[in-house]
Amino acid sequence: MAKTANKQVICDVLLEAAKQDKDIVALCSDSRGSASFTSFADIYPEQFVEVGIAEQNLVSIAAGLARCGKKTYAVSPASFLSTRSYEQCKVDVAYSDTNVKLIGISGGVSYGALGMSHHSAQDIAAMASVPNMRVYLPSDQLQTRKLMQELLKDNKPAYIRVGRNAVEDIYQEGNIPFEMDKATVITEGNDVAIIACGEMVKPAIDAAAILKEKGVSTTVIDMYCIKPLDEETIIKAASNAKLIITVEEHSPFGGLGSMVSQVAGNHCPKKIITMALPDAPVISGTSKEVFDYYGLNGNGIAKKALENL
Repeated sequence: MAKTANKQVICDVLLEAAKQDKDIVALCSDSRGSASFTSFADIYPEQFVEVGIAEQNLVSIAAGLARCGKKTYAVSPASFLSTRSYEQCKVDVAYSDTNVKLIGISGGVSYGALGMSHHSAQDIAAMASVPNMRVYLPSDQLQTRKLMQELLKDNKPAYIRVGRNAVEDIYQEGNIPFEMDKATVITEGNDVAIIACGEMVKPAIDAAAILKEKGVSTTVIDMYCIKPLDEETIIKAASNAKLIITVEEHSPFGGLGSMVSQVAGNHCPKKIITMALPDAPVISGTSKEVFDYYGLNGNGIAKKALENL
């Protein structure tokens, strides 16, 4: 299977679009290298702004340029974009309804060994709670490309969180079941519904394969659209399943698990298990080492399903 970093795809899509559209502007906070945006800066220097390590300025300048008719993409580590510049995201982007797409790179525990200061385990909750802010966590390069192509067509605020490392393809070229703001149902079953986002979608698929061998049929949902949340797909899956498991690279509070629980609780209450990072500084290590340690992998999800069925 191919492995590509979603952040590279974001740059590739914008590089292609910027050929025709000179209003597209990318901004970085001393992060062009880690964001894979060096090529954009080199090819379109007139459409690139480097603000240095000043995330609050990054967002405010992006909003100002958007007010002047530019289509701005503010690219910065998710850990800083979602905390240090939170007020600017809330006021200058969302409240002011500016055409700024906030690209949070190296999300979750991508910066594993650098510790809690560089982890973004709160950004889903933070950004989703801001009125007029959409939140997306695409799962592979193909879905990321589709999402970015759709976001190029609108002029509304959005926060897009991607990881640092290359990830396996989940979908196939020429067969990418993508609909804007609609979750993708990857497999369907009647025993367990696993709802995941971002890099947790692949472990959810792995878990479904393990459970199938044990005679457990599983629905796997790629909820790349955290906000607006696809409530219809959640309700349908919850209605058909005995158990719901949510999986996310995020705090157990305020993220995908909390949102799914709210929807299911209102419409078709079921037992819901939230699998997430702990409410504590996580261990140091690569993303895979962190995921394996906390059971956020195929075996861990399958084990949790079997224990709770």
